[in-house]
Amino acid sequence: MSRKRILVTGGAGFIGSHLCEKLLTYGYDVICLDNLFTGSKDNIRHLMNNNYFEFIRQDVLEDIYIECDQIYNLACPASPIHYQYDPIKTTKASFIGALHTLGLAKRCHARILQASTSEVYGDPEVHPQPESYRGCVNPIGPRSCYDEGKRVAETLFFDYHRQHKVNIKVIRIFNTYGPRMRPDDGRVVSNFIVQALKNQDITIYGDGTQTRSFCYVSDLVDGMIKMMESEKDFTGPVNLGNPGEFTMLELANLVIKLTGSKSKITYMPLPQDDPTQRKPVIELAKNKLNWEPKIKLEDDLKSTIKYFDDMLRDGQL
Repeated sequence: MSRKRILVTGGAGFIGSHLCEKLLTYGYDVICLDNLFTGSKDNIRHLMNNNYFEFIRQDVLEDIYIECDQIYNLACPASPIHYQYDPIKTTKASFIGALHTLGLAKRCHARILQASTSEVYGDPEVHPQPESYRGCVNPIGPRSCYDEGKRVAETLFFDYHRQHKVNIKVIRIFNTYGPRMRPDDGRVVSNFIVQALKNQDITIYGDGTQTRSFCYVSDLVDGMIKMMESEKDFTGPVNLGNPGEFTMLELANLVIKLTGSKSKITYMPLPQDDPTQRKPVIELAKNKLNWEPKIKLEDDLKSTIKYFDDMLRDGQL
């Protein structure tokens, strides 16, 4: 029996590397395509000696010539610091990356999964957020390159499905954490942990009452694979995230407690268009995928802290 060949764009990134690792345990041939803008070879170094793993350094803005059975499209900067560094390229990565991977899926008759985001909901007026909510997004703000880029990618996916019968799957990823997050990505979990380990003031933007829901990366990857393997007619979009909701102040105090840090909390103005609340409705994932997160924030935040602590001890922070 031949092995499935699976392409993971953005496969050297935080989530992508965990996905590649998991797919290899299923006995698949895994092709990781990444331009290493935010990804890192360090994330996949331990996979390089696996005969069924292949790394290709390439941008999704270029045409992709690969034969494959499934495609996971994760290629796009996902943290505000990185996607705002070159907002035009971020929008292009979302749209043209989707265009190229969908074209590949059409040619190869491959099933393709789009890693969309909870940011398609913008600063929501509905809480918590079900997949039926259409969002409240500023199309011309500093976050729009990512928010609207992911929204138009979803549009393209469903148009390819309707017009060309491409076998698509769309997931909306909520805040995810775990080892291999970049310490400089500006995300709240990595920010708080790095500041706490260095006994620096922990910076909260706004008054600390804004909320997020945090999903451990292994739970997310399990959901992604279940979505890819789900029945053909189920396209999504489907929320993948942990419905446990925390204020920024609660998260900061938990990080201080778990690290034993001497950090104090300081407050800064809230950035423009920063969402005030985030919490997924995951009933669709429960019903269609038999999926829900198993890991609570308090439990595996410790492994993420250890990851950054090891980096600090090795002089990488």
